[in-house]
Amino acid sequence: MRAIIKAAAGRGVQYVTDAPEPKAGDGTVVIDIAAASLCGTDRECYEWSPAAQAFHLDLPVVLGHEGAGTVVEVGPGVENLRVGDRVALESHLPCGQCFACRTGHAHTCERTQILGMHFDGVFAERVAVPQNICVPLPDAVSLETGALLESAGVAVHAIQRAGYSVAGQGVLISGAGPVGMVLARLASLMGAAYVIVIEPNPYRRAAAEQLGVIAMEPGEAAIERSHQLSGHRGGADVAFECSGAAAALPPLLGALRREGTIITVGHPGRPVEIDIATHINKRGITLRGIFGRRLWDTWEQTLLLLDSGRLDLDWLITHRLPLHQTNQAVDLLTGDACKVLLVPNLD
Repeated sequence: MRAIIKAAAGRGVQYVTDAPEPKAGDGTVVIDIAAASLCGTDRECYEWSPAAQAFHLDLPVVLGHEGAGTVVEVGPGVENLRVGDRVALESHLPCGQCFACRTGHAHTCERTQILGMHFDGVFAERVAVPQNICVPLPDAVSLETGALLESAGVAVHAIQRAGYSVAGQGVLISGAGPVGMVLARLASLMGAAYVIVIEPNPYRRAAAEQLGVIAMEPGEAAIERSHQLSGHRGGADVAFECSGAAAALPPLLGALRREGTIITVGHPGRPVEIDIATHINKRGITLRGIFGRRLWDTWEQTLLLLDSGRLDLDWLITHRLPLHQTNQAVDLLTGDACKVLLVPNLD
């Protein structure tokens, strides 16, 4: 079987054609992968950055945590899935027993295992996964769209974490990657007064402008524009930091009005210094973080948005590559691209 393996600590990955065929065990199913999507975390794993090392990967492991496919084998104890079912995959496998899991906060489970990090992932022709992370897809949702739901769910979770407070509000988004783009689309759909997307990449800025939002380079001009549009309110109402750039957070804090809210989505590669007295105490700004999706209300809401036709994701896809071109796919993540798919049957 063809697969992309992170075999050892260090930069790079291995493309192999002789990976062991997965087998369905107790409570697991084998999925034939139709499409797998790359994200910034995959690039971090490729580079073996400090951010990747913080996940404590169980090496060697098949990479990839955003994917969709068709069930081809069902193991003992699987109750709700059959051969032929089309599914997307939740990448987080919580323990189900800890305080967080038992009180409705499984997305913060300290013992979470992650697909493509702690057990084999979706950068392969097939993968065996627990039935608990399989999400059946509505008939109208394609498998390629299914491969986008994990990251789109991060954007939905960010909106949830902000208390849905975007209607009639000034919204700032740092980073026009796929999560930032879906956030911009959702904020517009929900009636934001204005949406400013801050992005250094000209290609992604142009893509954001196609959504009808304001796209600007990082710098004082973006902050000034937010203050101009908000008038006497004194700044944007809510901000989402999606870039993971350590330098992005302090300017966003300064661009918010008093009692505004900021949601951190991206993972900086180093600690970020925040002036607590200036922003949190004296200005009353609320700072919240998210990780992954709320299990399972984020998925339910995302699927409902798709099924209703209110949200479309296919426009995010800019490239489709075979598994053996993973190196090129990783390079595209910092180039002129949005969502890059690895499609095993292209080989």
